[in-house]
Amino acid sequence: MTGDKDMNEHRPFKRKPSLLERAADMFGIDASSGPTIDPAELPPEPEKKKGKSKIEAAEQAPVPGKIEPAEPAASEVELAPAPSPRKEVARAAPAIVPARQGKIDRDRLAAHGMVVPGAPVTGIAEEYRIVKRELIRNFSGAANRPVVPRGHRVLIASANPGEGKTFTAVNLALSLAVEADHDVLLIDADIAKPSVLSVLGLDEGPGLMDALADPHLPLGDCMIQTDIAGLKVMPAGAQHMHDTELLASARTETLLAALEQGAPGRILIFDSPPVLAASPAAVLAGHVGQLVIVVRADETLESSLRDAVGLMGACPHIQLLLNGVKFSPGGRRFGTYYGQGSPAE
Repeated sequence: MTGDKDMNEHRPFKRKPSLLERAADMFGIDASSGPTIDPAELPPEPEKKKGKSKIEAAEQAPVPGKIEPAEPAASEVELAPAPSPRKEVARAAPAIVPARQGKIDRDRLAAHGMVVPGAPVTGIAEEYRIVKRELIRNFSGAANRPVVPRGHRVLIASANPGEGKTFTAVNLALSLAVEADHDVLLIDADIAKPSVLSVLGLDEGPGLMDALADPHLPLGDCMIQTDIAGLKVMPAGAQHMHDTELLASARTETLLAALEQGAPGRILIFDSPPVLAASPAAVLAGHVGQLVIVVRADETLESSLRDAVGLMGACPHIQLLLNGVKFSPGGRRFGTYYGQGSPAE
């Protein structure tokens, strides 16, 4: 008996304190003096649903390559990992098919000195190749760059009218449309003075504002499939007295998500209103991941540029594009390598 008593006396020193004892010691509470719980006063345990044991679950686990006809349990669906932010969601539904077709007026593009699809490479085409590559790197994570959230949505803006935002938006869309891994939806978001359709030589019709004002209007009716496979266009649509409010509503984000469905490689290019001339520009900045502000050489004032950047703070990634430069410090002439000119010109 004495030996058993000695063993019992030493046993507490060998046992590690329990979690409750450690918590009581941490907060200076005597665990032995705490209130006790009478099991008889506890409510009865809820009846548990009969489930599978771990062995049964392991035996019935799906075999790789085998199609299981049974539906997954509700709990398994709830615990499944969420899909990746963009690509998995984009594949969740079929892509919207434009209900209208249109042919781009290439002669008009050439007359305005723009990128001409299918034509020999020019200096302007080479410059927009460089611009688009920078934008793609920002949302694809290439070249060890962090991925810009929603970077596949690009807003093209300018501080004032006439500084080249539509010129840039159209050229950028035409250049991106030939990418093998991407297609482009060019959205004319300059509601007050839309010009994308005029530049491309496409017919008028319902577009962005019509889709926002009428949720029951099929989105396919508001899109044009051009004769370039990788380029679709959404016109501005009918003018609306509450255009800013509609663009700021949750309906806009729902619409943009629908336009991305079924097209995980889609890039959305927005032609914005001038920042200092129309309020929708600042609202649109909150729906995109990249913003390109076009600066007209020798025309855009620094004060105007600073004001425009300040108003567009809702976009996390702002870049500047200098337009209308007549002099290159390094004598650079893009396109000469393709036979469209000579260095002596």
